[in-house]
Amino acid sequence: MALAANVLKWQIGQMVSKRLSREAGHRRKFLVIIDDTPECGRAVAYASRRAKNTGGALVLMFVIDTSDFQHFLGVGEIMRSEAEERARLALEKLATQVREKQGLEPELIVRAGETTEELQSLVEEDQDIAILVLAAASGKEGPGPLIQMLAGKSASFPIPVTVIPANLSDEDIDAVA
Repeated sequence: MALAANVLKWQIGQMVSKRLSREAGHRRKFLVIIDDTPECGRAVAYASRRAKNTGGALVLMFVIDTSDFQHFLGVGEIMRSEAEERARLALEKLATQVREKQGLEPELIVRAGETTEELQSLVEEDQDIAILVLAAASGKEGPGPLIQMLAGKSASFPIPVTVIPANLSDEDIDAVA
């Protein structure tokens, strides 16, 4: 019930909870939503460089869509287990790249549910998360569903959102991060 109240606050434009990232003992965290899209790596590249350059931290979150698991109990559990394994492998692959290239140890989070709800919940729970980093898709379908959703709510989203253009090279990202 508390989450529903917090989601309502978020939707009507109130800061969900005070950000603590600038207070003593806290570090600003850059959050990246990990998925199977090719542009996801661009968001990780920018966020990891930005975190390193500013003394911040990096959080990588993979949200497993549970709407596909409404099958018979046994099949649904197998599907969930396989999805969790894919999520962990995807996170670990990106975390290895971040460790090697930036020397950062990212925080890895796997959640199950609807992406926007899990995003909202994590931002509420972790008051050090200060910036959400997303990368735009380069296809004709538009920048991507999460960016489209947030663009419609940008006036009420509780933290700043940085959108990385799909065409930025590593050199371009280095120059702006």
